[in-house]
Amino acid sequence: MTRVAAIDCGTNTIRLLVAQAWRDDLGRVRLEPLRRRSQIVRLGQGVDRTGRLDPQALERTLAAVADYAEDCRELGVPEGPGARRFVATSATRDAGNRDDFTAGVAHLVGVEPQVVSGQEEARLSFVGSLLGDGGAGGPDSADTGADAGAGATERLVVDLGGGSTELVLGDREPRSAVSLDTGSVRVTERFLAGGTGPQALACARGEVRALLDQAAEVVDLAAPARLVGLAGTVATVTAHALGLEHFDPAAIDGAELGVEAVLASCEAIMASTPQERQTWGYLAPGRRDVIAAGALVWAEVVGRVTQETTAAGRPLETVTTSLHDILDGIALSLVPPAAPSRECTASGCREPGSLEEQP
Repeated sequence: MTRVAAIDCGTNTIRLLVAQAWRDDLGRVRLEPLRRRSQIVRLGQGVDRTGRLDPQALERTLAAVADYAEDCRELGVPEGPGARRFVATSATRDAGNRDDFTAGVAHLVGVEPQVVSGQEEARLSFVGSLLGDGGAGGPDSADTGADAGAGATERLVVDLGGGSTELVLGDREPRSAVSLDTGSVRVTERFLAGGTGPQALACARGEVRALLDQAAEVVDLAAPARLVGLAGTVATVTAHALGLEHFDPAAIDGAELGVEAVLASCEAIMASTPQERQTWGYLAPGRRDVIAAGALVWAEVVGRVTQETTAAGRPLETVTTSLHDILDGIALSLVPPAAPSRECTASGCREPGSLEEQP
């Protein structure tokens, strides 16, 4: 059993997961969360415009990193890359001064942060999402104990972040993936900083639709039997659709909502006023100014997949929300690979790594 710490630093939020990780008798990875934390620090503030991390954003984020490093010490997470992994995504990828950030992280956490590509971000998100329903399986996958062979269906996993959105198609393994430069913070700064008027919304929709046209050249948007949404925007839309009074992980994780209910909540969020958003107990203050943009992106993704699957004769009817995402994928990546099984032939068996006797 290994104690691991995963840190995911995106454009808007930085999150920590400390967990016990091990492989069961079938070689499947298990995670027992010990602590989850999330802080909205807006590391990507202004990066889309300037190409650089803002000094105040750096200060906020490194303060959060220091808190998380203390959590690791308190919970006894071993030092070094075997037990700790720090992944930075869209904002850090795009920043010309990202070395200032990565040096600070390395000093505080004791491991070099990994500025991952959009493809690796997509893969980690897909793997993490499988923890939500037992849909993984196999010796090197996460699994909750469900029969991996029962009811396996291809899913499109969408990780909607602040600066990028990843779309990953697959069953128990990713088959194709694409990372788009769109998300709640990026769309807000480009189009909706002055409000959600009709012209601003139309311009934002136009850009997202053009990006989805590009995505469709890589990922078959007509293929999925399931659409699974990850991250804060999707969770907020789900809470709104469910009529929650506060953020309730038990109600949100695994929620299956009809397509029309999801689209209606997205439209209501885009039409809401700042005063209304202040009354929503499930919406974190640091997300209030970007949630309209996030809802717009999610509405466009859900609408496009519904359109494509309907044209293919298999209309999407529901949308699933998962609170298991890239953070879980990072934690899973810290578990060593399963040892190979003994090799047996007609002449007998030998242990992995042993040498055949010479004749």
